[in-house]
Amino acid sequence: MRTTVLGHVLFGLYPLLIFAGLHFLDPRGVGLLLLAALALRHRAQAAKLVARFSPAQFVALALPFLLGAAVLVTNSETLLRLYPTSISASMLLLFGLTLVHPPTMVERFARLEEPDLPPARVRYTRRVTEVWCGFFVVNGLVSGYTALFASREAWALYNGLIAYILMGALFVAERLLRGRLVAAA
Repeated sequence: MRTTVLGHVLFGLYPLLIFAGLHFLDPRGVGLLLLAALALRHRAQAAKLVARFSPAQFVALALPFLLGAAVLVTNSETLLRLYPTSISASMLLLFGLTLVHPPTMVERFARLEEPDLPPARVRYTRRVTEVWCGFFVVNGLVSGYTALFASREAWALYNGLIAYILMGALFVAERLLRGRLVAAA
């Protein structure tokens, strides 16, 4: 349990840890720490994830691990800095696949709170899933740009702070909108 919590904390702080780690370690060392954090985060859930997801979803979840392995082989700081981009790509694949094979990701979350969603809410959750897919596209592009063309400081600022603020703002805005729509219905 504690290792899973530690894995989640490390995962949430990874851009800042990568930034700090590159001052003391080579990219390979930071990549090894990143893979360890991913392993801690997914250790308890690995068997459930493999059994529950389709092959395409499994590939989406494997992208960050594959990138981490590539960093170990190449010792590339650029590949290491592309890690947040791989997370956005993974999330885009996971959310996008549910648009093709419903229920959508947001509908799945909504059904945890309200198992019998009316058709209007199912349509709403589809739109929200589409918005999140758009967010992951834009975030992935900006993250990739900062990884390839920006300084370490600019990369860490965007991926370690600004992206989280944007994600949080989208989440809060959607919750507020949903509250208004539910109240109006």
